[in-house]
Amino acid sequence: MSHEAWKRARRALFAIGISAAAGAMTPPMSAFAFEEASASAVNVDKDGLAIRGYDPVAYFTLGKPTPGDAQFTSAFEGATYRFSTAANRDAFAKEPAKYAPAFGGFCALGTSLEKKFDGDPNLWKIVDGKLYLNVAAAAVTKWTQDIPGNISKANGNWSKIKAKAPKEL
Repeated sequence: MSHEAWKRARRALFAIGISAAAGAMTPPMSAFAFEEASASAVNVDKDGLAIRGYDPVAYFTLGKPTPGDAQFTSAFEGATYRFSTAANRDAFAKEPAKYAPAFGGFCALGTSLEKKFDGDPNLWKIVDGKLYLNVAAAAVTKWTQDIPGNISKANGNWSKIKAKAPKEL
């Protein structure tokens, strides 16, 4: 995430009342794979890799974020997903929409606010069989205060923002 994109994300987090936590989080810029100029509906890095290379199936089968392996890949909606095992790759290939994160892997809270923030694969929750990611611990705190309401807002916003670049929002 560029410095300017990070500043925009912090401003949005401040606006929703989590300023103390947002001000405290300043991860190294290299930790983000986020492409703020991409109009893709999937959060990808410059090489088209989704979820920073984490295995989307492992959230459901192992119950934890698990890095994928470059030898096990599958494409879906223009993005490349990595998997920790061939079995996970095959499960994804059969039902990609079941395993791919909601809102293309962008932050679930951000989507509820009509923004596209980088989704952190370590800040996740499965709700009603769908994987949701968030950008920061402060966003998780705010999102969990009203998960059904935030999902509903995000679902309503997604069609308006999914084809826009994050820097346009």
